[in-house]
Amino acid sequence: MGPMPTMPRSRALTLEDFEAIREVDDGHRYELIDGSLVVTPSPVPRHQTAVGELAFLLRRTIPRGLRVFVAPLDIRFGKDTVLQPDVLVVPSTAVGERRIEGGPVLAVEVLSPSTRHIDLGLKLSRYEAASTPAYWVIDPDEPSLRAWELREGRYEQTAHVVGDQIARLNLPWAVEIVPSHLVDDLR
Repeated sequence: MGPMPTMPRSRALTLEDFEAIREVDDGHRYELIDGSLVVTPSPVPRHQTAVGELAFLLRRTIPRGLRVFVAPLDIRFGKDTVLQPDVLVVPSTAVGERRIEGGPVLAVEVLSPSTRHIDLGLKLSRYEAASTPAYWVIDPDEPSLRAWELREGRYEQTAHVVGDQIARLNLPWAVEIVPSHLVDDLR
């Protein structure tokens, strides 16, 4: 691990600052939200199980022209925000050589104690501002799923299911998700 770059103290971080900071390989996840650096620890097995199961489910049902990815993979929203949703769905045409070149049609965050506030607040508002059609948040501990859809430029919660309840979602395509099935092997 190399030396940590010095961060500016009197201004918001830029993409250039962010790229220099991320050169450090310390096992943390780095995101930039409105010029502020957000650093979170590596996820735990329950979190990764939910991510993997959801990605598998989405890949089985995805329509042509869309792709499913899991973090870490950058989505840039302007010059002061770089997010890494746990699961994202993008048009195939948005897949560039080094990053996604355009916004996702679905962003999914799986909650952990260190990200709960950010995922339900800052990230929700950033995806909404970027006109991401659908945003889902999964709590692997409850387990539950909350879904929002963009309607007239604002997110409207369209589902909140817990345990064995079925979420019937329409964006970005029709899919059914049972939150408990995303973490069944850990119960």
